Amino acid sequence: MYYIWNGNGEEYMFLHIGGDVVIPIRNIIAIFDLEKTTISKDTKEFLKTAEEEGFIESISDDIPKSFVVTETDKKSKIYLSPISSTTLQKRSGFIKEMTFTK
Repeated sequence: MYYIWNGNGEEYMFLHIGGDVVIPIRNIIAIFDLEKTTISKDTKEFLKTAEEEGFIESISDDIPKSFVVTETDKKSKIYLSPISSTTLQKRSGFIKEMTFTK
């Protein structure tokens, strides 16, 4: 996670999602595991439609492991990332502490 401060004392957080792509955390709607979620017919259809409409950006030549759904100025964009969803969630602070129970 990267932090940038503007001159007014405001702090902006960014997440590196692979390649040379960094996105503002406030724009992230969800982070999904590509392999686990594409089992669902609905997810496959969602990604197919998003690709046909030009909302998907592959950020690396590596095999994608996750996809990140974002929104900026009421426009959606989906990034295919070579980094696992768990790693991205940990980097973003979405997973603060994992507790395991027996």
